Amino acid sequence: MGDGDRAALQDVMLRYTAGVDERDMDLYRSCFVEDLEVYGMGPKPVYGREAWIEFVIKALERYGPTQHMLGPQLATIAGDFAETRNDLQATHVLAADPAKAFVLWATYKTNMRRTDDGWKIVCHELVTRATATVPLNT
Repeated sequence: MGDGDRAALQDVMLRYTAGVDERDMDLYRSCFVEDLEVYGMGPKPVYGREAWIEFVIKALERYGPTQHMLGPQLATIAGDFAETRNDLQATHVLAADPAKAFVLWATYKTNMRRTDDGWKIVCHELVTRATATVPLNT
């Protein structure tokens, strides 16, 4: 895997988190192929990019500001396919109680494919490690 591919794979995940935190759904949408599969984000898998975008928009209604922080990415690549792993800590201020935040510690396991428009997520899985609702100092 070349350094260019490594940087491009990391950039996909950085666009992913920036899209969520900035509520920029066009940026977020740019991370995915149309026939996306998502696991571990809800009670059942989500199939398709547009269904996933709708799921995320609805989920974000429960939160005010969010911040998704990624650890270094572990990536393996075989031709036009890559498997990546990012540890994650995400803080979500609760819309119903802005003095509290939901904090998630997890791992993203993400498969990507090289397309004519660069690397795109084809399969994305959230593996939750722990969660907590914590008071914020405001």
